[in-house]
Amino acid sequence: MDLEGLKKLQVELARRASSGPLGGPVRLVAGVDVAYLPGRNRAFPAAVLLSWPGLEVVEERVLELTVSFPYVPGYLSFREVPLLVAVLSRLSRIPDLIFVDGQGRAHPRRCGLAVHLGVELGLPTVGCAKKPLVGDFEPPGPEAGARSPILLEGEVVGYVVRTRAGVKPVYVSPGHGLSPEEAADLVLAACRGYRLPEPVRRAHLCATRARKCGWE
Repeated sequence: MDLEGLKKLQVELARRASSGPLGGPVRLVAGVDVAYLPGRNRAFPAAVLLSWPGLEVVEERVLELTVSFPYVPGYLSFREVPLLVAVLSRLSRIPDLIFVDGQGRAHPRRCGLAVHLGVELGLPTVGCAKKPLVGDFEPPGPEAGARSPILLEGEVVGYVVRTRAGVKPVYVSPGHGLSPEEAADLVLAACRGYRLPEPVRRAHLCATRARKCGWE
């Protein structure tokens, strides 16, 4: 595996990623996630299409695919982007925005999963991760909606966002076609009383249901 070559590709993808602002109206959004069968080299990528801002489910798609790239920290997008592109292509309509369960620009080379996927598809993307990867930040306030910036080499690359009082925050960073502030605002607008924004939560449920069926 040529990690140096992949590293250069990440730098190039990050260079091609737009930092926004978001252009055009948003009427449909998608959430994506991938579940895996341990030890079986099988993955279940899921894409859920929802109305915006109502967040009513319009369509769900899930596939069972063979994983062709190993898990390597910092290079997750090379494992998951082909899977997500495949399942997103099965949707009957193209979303105006994609919520990704993963990092965006808050990545050592500013090329997390949301950046790679957004550049690949030419669509706006926002990354919403459950754990931090890089950057300096302070914990946000305890109230829902509190946020604090994630700094990488002095640049704001995302926000730590408290989506619900009394629960751990999420780590939000733009992928393609968004600013960090827009990414945080959109994640908060997409929350419906859970820690994760609704598009990501729905995609996670869809992928894990499919994995359970595959396991059985």
